[in-house]
Amino acid sequence: MTNTVSLHQALIYVMVTMTAVDAKIGDRELKRIGRLVQTMPVFDGFDVGRLTHVSQECGEMLQVDGGLEAVLGLISEAVPPHLKETAYAIGVEIAVSDLNIAAEEIRFLARLRDALGLDKLTTAAIERGATARYQSV
Repeated sequence: MTNTVSLHQALIYVMVTMTAVDAKIGDRELKRIGRLVQTMPVFDGFDVGRLTHVSQECGEMLQVDGGLEAVLGLISEAVPPHLKETAYAIGVEIAVSDLNIAAEEIRFLARLRDALGLDKLTTAAIERGATARYQSV
């Protein structure tokens, strides 16, 4: 297991972990990960061809005992302070993309919030904004 990851890897780890926590990895979530990596400015310079490898790497870490804690630690170390909210927002985007937020996803968001050192008011605003974007008629 690596001791450190790049910012891009850490952000992908956020998304992959979010898809994995409810044990139901849906096509909608996977497509959303690909879209976010291709369109978000924070992923500028990332080789999209590496997305599958980085995702598998994270999945392997999550399979071992203590894997979730290790992944959260890597994310916390790799994400600089000015991008902590962005990392959280990316996780929320994946959680709401299937229009059904499971209890496991809510628990993971709380752990991610704590790992990133974000306050509840900030994270609530991020969550509300994402929820509003996914409302339908």
